Amino acid sequence: MLALPEAKVGLLPCAGGTQNLTALVGEGWAKRIILCGEQVSAQQALQIKLVEEVVDKGQVLAAASKLAKQVANQSPSSVTACKALIQNNRGHFISHGLVKERELFIQLFDTEDQTEGVNAFLEKRPPQWKNR
Repeated sequence: MLALPEAKVGLLPCAGGTQNLTALVGEGWAKRIILCGEQVSAQQALQIKLVEEVVDKGQVLAAASKLAKQVANQSPSSVTACKALIQNNRGHFISHGLVKERELFIQLFDTEDQTEGVNAFLEKRPPQWKNR
């Protein structure tokens, strides 16, 4: 079960809790979870898109490690840029994100990692990232 019980004790979810939850699940669900103190089960969290996946008890570390390995296979500079762009919507309009996306694409286009990634793909081998 997931809950944000802060309002029950005279506080509020901080560290972006009110803002990020609203962005993730919408105003209605955010109000139910924060204002009503409603608890959300794993299946309900999946249904309202608060989580992307539910794993069996005791399998969280294995599932997280699998995802981390998938990310680790990508270009580190590309991952950094993509994360920044994905999170851009939390505080900026899409038009800002589109401009930033173009800027970052151009920056990445002439990197050693971009050349390595294309060559590795064409040669059907794993890339050797240098983060340059």
